[in-house]
Amino acid sequence: MGNSIAVFQSKRKRRILVDIIVYIVLVSISVIVLIPLFWMISTALKSNADIYAWPPEWIPRPAHWENFRNAWNAMPFNTYLLNSLFIVVLGVVAEIISETVVAYGFARYNFPGKNIIFVILLSTMMLPAHVTLIPTYIIWNRLGLLGEFDPLVLRAWTAWGPFYIFLMRQFFMGVPKELDDAADIDGAPLAQKFLKIMLPQIRPIIIAISIFAFRGYFNEFQGPLIYLSDKQKYTMTLGMYFFMGGVNEAPKWNYLMVIALIITLPSLILYFSAQKYFIEGITFSGIKN
Repeated sequence: MGNSIAVFQSKRKRRILVDIIVYIVLVSISVIVLIPLFWMISTALKSNADIYAWPPEWIPRPAHWENFRNAWNAMPFNTYLLNSLFIVVLGVVAEIISETVVAYGFARYNFPGKNIIFVILLSTMMLPAHVTLIPTYIIWNRLGLLGEFDPLVLRAWTAWGPFYIFLMRQFFMGVPKELDDAADIDGAPLAQKFLKIMLPQIRPIIIAISIFAFRGYFNEFQGPLIYLSDKQKYTMTLGMYFFMGGVNEAPKWNYLMVIALIITLPSLILYFSAQKYFIEGITFSGIKN
């Protein structure tokens, strides 16, 4: 009996020691990952002169909260925010609709060359975006849509996210086919079966992909830089770039970090508010088949 108690206590001590080591490692990694965020907040609250002080100060003294108002008023960010949200809403909705339809087709229908087409679709993930940059620009130029929001939104209707399609397909394949059979027996049309039976089953991955897509559209810089020329149509990321300065003007790092922080906040809020669905969607998409 005494030996059993000693063995149990020894195992318990080892488990506690392992837990402590794991927590220390996780906290250390979290601190390292969060350093850029802390520095961004610190810089946003400094005067432009304090940014270059040595040794650098993590906690600004005093904190210049007026930087938020000054940075926002320095450019028409009200307009830029509305432009960004316009692109985000249309892009995310189009992407979710197009990709769920394509993923459902791959998961539930058999057609000639299905597997080959799916492999080709996944292989496009290995194709660098810069390879298609010039051909895509030429296409939009021929269509006369340069300078408009169309190149940033219409592409979403082409189901251009192969990774998202793969995740949705995995979820669809995890939905029992008996549900389809029951709907067919009841005479439910395809649209009703898809909208009321299948989509609710994959809600976690739809929410997860929506968060990914929101972050991608809201934070995108290259697309608006290439296709938008009218300053009244600029997005938040393009407006932020004006604080980089020019030939005779020094960068305003504090204002730039203010706008960068504002751009970051919506993605953080979305992630933490939908964390349950986000983790469930990413986890289950890899094990359902």
